[in-house]
Amino acid sequence: MFSIGSLIVYSGTGVCRVEAVGPPPFDPRCKTEYYTLTPLRGNGTIYVPVNTKVFMRPILSREAAQELVRRIPEIQQAQVGNLDYRMLAQHYRTFLDTHSCEDLVQLIKTVYTKSKTSTQSGKKPSKVDQDFQKRAEFLLHDELSAALDIPFDQVGEYITQQVEQIKRTG
Repeated sequence: MFSIGSLIVYSGTGVCRVEAVGPPPFDPRCKTEYYTLTPLRGNGTIYVPVNTKVFMRPILSREAAQELVRRIPEIQQAQVGNLDYRMLAQHYRTFLDTHSCEDLVQLIKTVYTKSKTSTQSGKKPSKVDQDFQKRAEFLLHDELSAALDIPFDQVGEYITQQVEQIKRTG
């Protein structure tokens, strides 16, 4: 069970703060306990039963986030072959569905390399590639921002600086 104030990854929403645990405000007599969640990015409130099957986990610790960033150069891209758009979207969705930051990095690297190759050959990256890269980057940056306590819009620059430093120091 998560405590009030905890930062968690909630399904495909991203990082949320647990604001309350107990009966939902829309049904105070309800016997089921609910988490009241507020997404860090975006607006609205999410009410979810404590015993839900929907994916939830604590965000990475600061140390785990730093270690993940250090390992980014080692994380290999996936092989996607020549999949049609529907199969490609399903393949990419499996990366998102693990809720693993390492899988998000792998997806981002895969799509980035594929898009770079497309651009060099005069083609525009597909909408499927663009959408999944954008979603994976949002989820990864959202969690790293919270774990490392840096502004969301500075996460990309932080990753680039750390990776460049690793390359220089070997």
